[in-house]
Amino acid sequence: QVQLVESGGGLVQTGGSLRLSCIASERTLSSYPMGWSRQATGKEREFVAGINWNGRSTYVTAFVKGRFTLSRDNAKNAVYLQMNSLKPDDTAVYYCAVSRVPLSSSKDHVDYWGQGTQVTVSS
Repeated sequence: QVQLVESGGGLVQTGGSLRLSCIASERTLSSYPMGWSRQATGKEREFVAGINWNGRSTYVTAFVKGRFTLSRDNAKNAVYLQMNSLKPDDTAVYYCAVSRVPLSSSKDHVDYWGQGTQVTVSS
């Protein structure tokens, strides 16, 4: 059974930084786009960022562009989300995702989800 395990969430002050990590249980997932979505309390889950299989192409949504950076290490079956200049609006549960479709379609199609990690940004 495919598992995605996130870590790195926590409580941080406005302007602070966190680095989220996601480790996939199967090496075959390194062949697919991976990414992150988030869900704030009372809101729908929203796509944040995605990265293609070799890490050469990324897609970051406008509301985090310039603050969040995505990277991956296929040797470790891992994807990372570096979050800088955090704002209270970034408070949410962040979910790792794997999509067995091209990166351009990955924000609308997810095959596997992680269990989520809480990020809380205090004002």
